[in-house]
Amino acid sequence: MAQKLTTTMAKVIGRPTWQQTMLRIKDPSKSIPFYTDLMGMTVIDTFDFPQWNFKLFFLTTLPEGEKYSLTPGTKEAHDYMWSIEGTALELTWNYGTEKDATQKYHPGNQEKDGFGHVAFNTDDVYAACEKLEKAGVSFKKKPDEGRMKGLAFAYDPDGYWVEIVKRNEANKIPNFFNFSQTMMRIKDPSKSIPFYEAFGMTVVRQKDYGDFSNFFLASSSNVDESVDYSSLSDAEAKAKLSMMFGPILELTHNHGTETDADFKHNNGNEEGRQGFGHIGFLVDDVYAACDSIREMGYGFKKEPDGGSMKGLAFAYDPDGYAIEIIKRGGIEFGDKRVETS
Repeated sequence: MAQKLTTTMAKVIGRPTWQQTMLRIKDPSKSIPFYTDLMGMTVIDTFDFPQWNFKLFFLTTLPEGEKYSLTPGTKEAHDYMWSIEGTALELTWNYGTEKDATQKYHPGNQEKDGFGHVAFNTDDVYAACEKLEKAGVSFKKKPDEGRMKGLAFAYDPDGYWVEIVKRNEANKIPNFFNFSQTMMRIKDPSKSIPFYEAFGMTVVRQKDYGDFSNFFLASSSNVDESVDYSSLSDAEAKAKLSMMFGPILELTHNHGTETDADFKHNNGNEEGRQGFGHIGFLVDDVYAACDSIREMGYGFKKEPDGGSMKGLAFAYDPDGYAIEIIKRGGIEFGDKRVETS
């Protein structure tokens, strides 16, 4: 049975829901087909900022058979994007990187790196990896390599690790793949877990592996309110987690880092180590939410009225990861809209 960490933090105001994970990409002509054609995601929206030379692509896993009729980049798609209850993968492209042979983003997983990977669940890891390999995808770890059999890590076009995880039951989720996880390393779970619980997340599983522990947190839309997750055996929790349609946030704690005053994870935004950017939450009122976040004491990268985009904020979590705070329903971002005919 997992021991539940007690939170003393007040809940963030405005019903926060985990809405995005952001990765920087070099070439959308490679990354978008990887995540749509191979991993089964749908581009639900785009934001183009020619004045600042970058473009955002938002992708998510829609239920198998659900048709998406909106045109990315339009007001209608924006309205949909900023009201979803699920979680999107935000891919950020800075104009011209695809033409620079020397340009490469940092995928994480080197010494002191915080970001680890994204993940997708599937019924059959072996069949999934065979499909990906035939499509030219390379692997960090194939299912029968290493100590953990039946688990794989593929590389996306930028070298980010993409974990391939087996569902507990086959033929229950029709999608071949569903976006299932973002993993980040944390220094001290006694600080990080209460922080994310204050954002409305629930620890649905935690596992101590001896020298490290994993904490799996789900946003409210992904949680079965009738289940007391802290009372489940690890096997029960693992099974329930694998059958969730939406993604979970995996926080990995390497034991001992919490007692090292000098230890700090790289957060993905340092010069020369940029790749992972942030995760983001929708809230009803950004200003009210930030008032409650401010009480946590970890500070802000951008206050709601700072910079050129008013009403949008970036807070810091206990490890210094950037946490975007966005108004549910969206704001005027100043992007170049796609006009509907």
